[in-house]
Amino acid sequence: MITKVKICGITRREDAEAAVDAGASAIGFIFIRSSPRFIDPDNAKQIVQSLPPFVTPVGVIADSPRSEALALVAKAGVRCLQLHDLGSAKDYREFPIPYYRVFRVSPEFKLDQLKTIRGSAFMLDTFVDGKLGGTGKTFDWNVAIQAKQYGRLILSGGINPENIGEALRRVAPYAIDVNSGIEQSTGVKDREKIRLLFDAVRAAERTC
Repeated sequence: MITKVKICGITRREDAEAAVDAGASAIGFIFIRSSPRFIDPDNAKQIVQSLPPFVTPVGVIADSPRSEALALVAKAGVRCLQLHDLGSAKDYREFPIPYYRVFRVSPEFKLDQLKTIRGSAFMLDTFVDGKLGGTGKTFDWNVAIQAKQYGRLILSGGINPENIGEALRRVAPYAIDVNSGIEQSTGVKDREKIRLLFDAVRAAERTC
């Protein structure tokens, strides 16, 4: 098993480099202005251009109409989109790059919401009122295990070096998304935590 890990909430080039050097498959840039990890598309472009081949830059957006999303893709150079609170899924039909939707898991979450998924995968994250992500909190992974019947699952929500091994062994998701669990402060990643995260990934891969 080769684990796909996206390091999200990147605001600095050195953090992207640390993530790539450790083994990240994707780097996430948050273009939601209300987020404390927001990055300007022009600044993101400079980091995107420094990424090596086979590492995917992902743009994180919320409630953006198709025209705005297309403009962002052209400006920042991202090659995949992560969509929060998508108002109209039909706007993204035949979109020129891959995308996936985020579903936030609360006690009221119903798995049948996933029946209408469009895109190449979907993400499950923890619901916290007033936050779209980066909560540092996990949800019931039994829900994630059941959700895999609907397609490729990207697991998010409170993943860190201490629990990523368990997440991989229990859930075996298509990919894992990590943000606040490897930070020294909001928007600033911790190189040592990144190293420990990927050490745990490789240990889990040997036992799965």
